[in-house]
Amino acid sequence: QVQVVESGGGLVQPGGSLNLSCVASGMITSIYAMGWYRQAPGKQRELVAIIPTGGITTYANSVKGRFTISRDNAKNTVSLQMNSLKPEDTAVYYCNAVVRTRTPAVESYWGQGTQVTVSS
Repeated sequence: QVQVVESGGGLVQPGGSLNLSCVASGMITSIYAMGWYRQAPGKQRELVAIIPTGGITTYANSVKGRFTISRDNAKNTVSLQMNSLKPEDTAVYYCNAVVRTRTPAVESYWGQGTQVTVSS
């Protein structure tokens, strides 16, 4: 009953920029956090950045100073502005939303992923 959809991936050259967007929709009562994860070939999925509602924004050390995460709470969206991209940023990027629906339970929902490729 909750959908999470990413967009904005693509092919960019090293040093370039890209902006990813994500929207969560459905029977959402509250959103506790929205964030971005990525998974490179042969590696585990890792946290890139996350904004907990009322909490502290967290970035992976590898992207600090280059990526910026932002949320629009009214629209249930989260964006990831990626600057100074490096080849090692190449991965499938996934949006994650931690939400409450009509039940007291808090659930985590994932988008389908969007490919980011950094190459010359």
